[in-house]
Amino acid sequence: MWVPLLLLIVGFVALVWSADRFLSGAAACAQNLGVSKMLIGLTVVSVGTSAPELLVALFAAIDGNPLLAVGNAIGSNIANIGLVLGITALVAPLPFSKPVRQAELPWLLGATLLAMGLMFDRDLGFFDGFLLLLGLSAILWRLMSNQDGNDQELSASVQEELDDLPDMTNWQAAAWLVLGLLVLLMSAQVLVYSATSIARYLGVSDMIIGLTIVAVGTSLPELAATIGSAIKGHPDIAIGNVVGSNILNILAVLAVPAMVGGTEIPPGALWRDGGMMLALTVMLALFAYGINSRPVITRFEGMVMLAAWVGYNLLLIHQA
Repeated sequence: MWVPLLLLIVGFVALVWSADRFLSGAAACAQNLGVSKMLIGLTVVSVGTSAPELLVALFAAIDGNPLLAVGNAIGSNIANIGLVLGITALVAPLPFSKPVRQAELPWLLGATLLAMGLMFDRDLGFFDGFLLLLGLSAILWRLMSNQDGNDQELSASVQEELDDLPDMTNWQAAAWLVLGLLVLLMSAQVLVYSATSIARYLGVSDMIIGLTIVAVGTSLPELAATIGSAIKGHPDIAIGNVVGSNILNILAVLAVPAMVGGTEIPPGALWRDGGMMLALTVMLALFAYGINSRPVITRFEGMVMLAAWVGYNLLLIHQA
């Protein structure tokens, strides 16, 4: 038990570090080749920040543990809203920016409803994965068509990622790109192996491990980024980070196990886990559009979201 647990911790640390190095190298390579900031932001940065979840899902599906990938996608969305936004709102109230309210949050609601509809027959197959990727392509196309090459229109969360990227020479960028990718691949494999070993030792399903340990671990970068944004006086960036990450978790990460062999969805994954993801997403929308006189997540509402996440995980532990 101790060896898989140690490997799990090492895998998480290496995954976060290598994802950051891979993102920096890939973005620097693109920038050195003359690619516009808009295109880098919409492709390299957006996909690069979800690389850990994508690779964990890919290796889990290839290794015959697709439910670990499904649990990671759904559990990460639950953790991003309940844990990440809940804790960050306790640090500072989180206002909704205009782009998040007008575009990104409706896309998240649409993506969540699409995922729930596709899982309703309790089977996630190749065609379902194709529809999820088609939804992702439609969103990326709409984003790019609305930019008109104007870097100033990038969302605040993506713009902050671009501003934090270091300047590199071509050789430095290529070296970090290759090294980051290699470590990212190895750490994702180690993480999947250790997580499935722990699941077998505890006698619980891969889905439960994906919903809890793996989901929280892959959500830690979002937690650090959102709290950091709030402390630096940019709390409006926090919600954009989470909403963008959740859209990719549904349309990209959840599509991986569907495309790689498919999987049967347990009843609990649909009603308990999918239902919790939908409930927290709707709660986020209510905070943005309906409950408050101004669109903001207050400290009290953050406490409610965090309590919902804690209660959900206690239910998972009790049922496991």
